[in-house]
Amino acid sequence: MIHNPKFGPAAQTPAQRAWVLEQMQRMIPKLKTKANAYTQQLYQRYIAGELSWNEVCQARTAGGLRKWTVS
Repeated sequence: MIHNPKFGPAAQTPAQRAWVLEQMQRMIPKLKTKANAYTQQLYQRYIAGELSWNEVCQARTAGGLRKWTVS
């Protein structure tokens, strides 16, 4: 397997990323309890390898800001 620097050494495959996410949710329960549909979608994109964890966090923050921005 070729190492993708976008993900940590323990998160190279979808199964590994799912395990990493599960462990983060166990350590920080609000990652699971406060996850709305948008956040769940971001988590699935992380598991699929479309987004890094940093990109998930940035998108969550940006999504939260968009909710409160008046156009």
